[in-house]
Amino acid sequence: MVQKWIRTGFLVRLSHTLLTWTTTLILILHDTDLRRCEEREELLLPALFFLLVVMSVFLYFIVSLMDPGFVLTDTVKGSNEETEAMIPQSATPRLRRCGYCLLQQPMRAKHCQTCRRCVRRFDHHCPWIENCVGERNHRWFIVYLLVQLLVLLWALHIALSGVSPAVSWQLWFRANGFLLAALGLVGVFSAVVLLLLCCHLYLASVNCTTWEFMSRHRISYLKNCGDEENPFDRGVLCNLRDFFCICRTVVWEQIYHRNTANAV
Repeated sequence: MVQKWIRTGFLVRLSHTLLTWTTTLILILHDTDLRRCEEREELLLPALFFLLVVMSVFLYFIVSLMDPGFVLTDTVKGSNEETEAMIPQSATPRLRRCGYCLLQQPMRAKHCQTCRRCVRRFDHHCPWIENCVGERNHRWFIVYLLVQLLVLLWALHIALSGVSPAVSWQLWFRANGFLLAALGLVGVFSAVVLLLLCCHLYLASVNCTTWEFMSRHRISYLKNCGDEENPFDRGVLCNLRDFFCICRTVVWEQIYHRNTANAV
């Protein structure tokens, strides 16, 4: 039973929840701007901060528990015989069969060794959410990163406001120990989340995934393209619109053939 919980990410999700609420509790209990607003009965900012924390935890569980786009059958949604006839096989790399789950992989799908499933438009497996980031939850992953960054930056400001002076270093560390620990933790996570958010916004703007960006030379439909060529790129505005607004399964074989044909 314990091994099953660990395998399903129970401990990871529990750790995230405990860290979030422990840090929030430290900010509330110390003499920070948050505490001073409560004492003055100015509850708007504390309420907004609390709601933002709740929203970040809620989005975390959505991204963590959501189906990232697992390939369930050999039938690619939206690719019937008529659609396949429109795509010349000579122009589009043939779909490969996964050597692990033995399912036919749609273009841009990849098998995740941790989840033991093939994922559509695979980006990466994130150990912090204990789930893959793929076609169905990638946009929500970016929204989660954005909300989490806002929470962390606000918490950083609150923690700095609570650091109090003392007559000696020993007394200073004793008075601010927990607050300094929270400050260090929030500072590290702020830098990591900011870096991740910038990277994923860039990848979304060029219609690329982390896996494609890192392993371009090994991917059959990309290794024969030029170093700067991306057959799925439709321009920044179109890429971002499609990324955040299109919720259906995309037949990437059609887009690949159309763009490569136009390029020729």
